[in-house]
Amino acid sequence: MHFYPSERIALFIDGANLYAASKTLSFDIDYKRLLSLFRSKGQLVRALYYTALAEDQEYSSIRPLIDWLDYNGYTMVTKPTKEFVDATGRRKVKGNMDIELAVDAMELADHLDHLVIFSGDGDFRSLVESLQHKGKRVSVISTLSTNPPMVADELRRQADQFIDLVDLQHSIGRTPSERPPRDNRRRPDAENEGEAFEASNLIET
Repeated sequence: MHFYPSERIALFIDGANLYAASKTLSFDIDYKRLLSLFRSKGQLVRALYYTALAEDQEYSSIRPLIDWLDYNGYTMVTKPTKEFVDATGRRKVKGNMDIELAVDAMELADHLDHLVIFSGDGDFRSLVESLQHKGKRVSVISTLSTNPPMVADELRRQADQFIDLVDLQHSIGRTPSERPPRDNRRRPDAENEGEAFEASNLIET
């Protein structure tokens, strides 16, 4: 990774996308270590985490993660999921946060030098290009180490820097022995960030 120490940095994390990538690579994200890593690279202005929530559920398995992040240096951006029935009559859940991420990135760009997008979604290529036209550096973090790759080729080519998530595993991964006991995972102060995200598997983006 190449960052300048004087750069003002912000992280834009597509939660469901990052979760899917890390699980495919068979490791859990330690979000405390992730924050520490980027604080060491420059002046970290903001770390934003985007995810959709099923509000009609009494308890969601993603809620402990959201609570932990909210108490530990992340800015949470959430919205309710939407249920719909597709053409085959199957009930599906939609929770795409692309617009929210793009709007925030454009609004914050004037206060930043380097934007880091945690997503492989090719829809962000135009966003990256627009940020570059503003004179900003943009890094994309996803992975090529899966079959098929989880990052769109057009997004990877557009970014100033592509960072493969597998290369960060030693810096931001959680080892199995570090996982907290299951009965501690609902406490906001517990280090349970990578464990509570099973619900995102239900969200189609």
